[in-house]
Amino acid sequence: MSSEQGPLHGTVAIVGFPNVGKSTLINRLTGSRAAVVHETSGVTRDRKELIGEWNGKRFLLIDTGGVDIADQSPMTKSIAAQAKQAVGEADLVLFVVDASAGVTPGDEEVADILRRARKPVLLIANKIDDPAQESLALDLHRLGLGEPRPFSALHGHGSGDLLDVIVEQLPGTGREETPDDAIRVAILGRPNVGKSSLLNAILGQDRVIVSETPGTTRDSIDTVFERGDRTFVFVDTAGIRRKRRHRQGIEYYSELRAREAAERADIALILVDTSEGLVDHDLTVADIARKAQDSTIVVLSKWDATTLGIEDIRPELERRLRQRPPHVAVSAKTGRGVERLLDAIEKLYDKHVARVPTAELNRFLAELREKRQPPSREGRSLNLLYGAQVSARPPRFRFSVNDPTLVTRDYGYWVENQLRDRFELEGVPVTIDFVPN
Repeated sequence: MSSEQGPLHGTVAIVGFPNVGKSTLINRLTGSRAAVVHETSGVTRDRKELIGEWNGKRFLLIDTGGVDIADQSPMTKSIAAQAKQAVGEADLVLFVVDASAGVTPGDEEVADILRRARKPVLLIANKIDDPAQESLALDLHRLGLGEPRPFSALHGHGSGDLLDVIVEQLPGTGREETPDDAIRVAILGRPNVGKSSLLNAILGQDRVIVSETPGTTRDSIDTVFERGDRTFVFVDTAGIRRKRRHRQGIEYYSELRAREAAERADIALILVDTSEGLVDHDLTVADIARKAQDSTIVVLSKWDATTLGIEDIRPELERRLRQRPPHVAVSAKTGRGVERLLDAIEKLYDKHVARVPTAELNRFLAELREKRQPPSREGRSLNLLYGAQVSARPPRFRFSVNDPTLVTRDYGYWVENQLRDRFELEGVPVTIDFVPN
């Protein structure tokens, strides 16, 4: 894909009954594995937005959960509502049907929704994995949505022709693509700590499905949000379970997506259920953010349901979290603390991408030499000679020394903490390379 930013060519929604291959299709069209694919039906629940590109034209693809109108469970109703909203936002709808199974009552229900929506529709006769089976698509004419297009999302047969038709039918104008300087925020936490509720409180709308059932969010859902002149990309993720033996099938892939979301984020929000306090499982989540080199904020969620104060929790956070992240108390239910959290994200992001002037950094090194006797061995003492910041987002520093083998683990941590204190890098992952002069 091109790195150029600008208006997208249009928006395409992908809808259909559960387990017809929608996520496999979107992965095929984007040349990625961004959607969770599993043999169990109903894996995709929320809308998921991805960028597709064909012949230099970039467009937005919206993957949706399987629509089963006959199932009246609250979860299925929420999935259907999300899919309908995606259709309303789209310039073009890809209606995916499992041609190998023929037209089902569920397909007819979705077709009725699309006819009433009066949106351009491409009818995709999926799972025709052998060209000799193309006659299976003929039965789909009865849906009344035009000529069915034989397709194999699994093997990619016909993907180029389909992409040609998609870009031809799009209006050529759409919303602006997310800028490179957007603040990418991953919302991480163990199951059922309120991640989706927090995102909805930030957005002021039910953009993602919220349920009291742990594990409702299975995929990582990107949502663009603008506040003043800043653009955020929030990623709601599946709950991270502590023990690997408890993760199987879909849960394994969902957690993999959560880890990938952390890898591409700038900021990680670590949600802690205040009513339970900081538990070891929360430290597992924080460690994922640390390894992904995210700057971190601890979000004390469900603040309306506790009698604790910040001072009751702060010592434990500072003792157990190495990056010493800032913390913000939030109630998704009342909205308390949401604006303060957004302010904290902006401030932390500015530190995440900032550069320390070389002259200022070297004054800091001179101060270190006065503060603490450097380590020594066999009559030879460590000498901090020169420092420079070599990269940002997050910051990485290179300190030239006379002998790197003299740097002890304890001294290295002390220098890191001093650096955080001096340049207000609490919550920011700091990497220091001690190199020979």
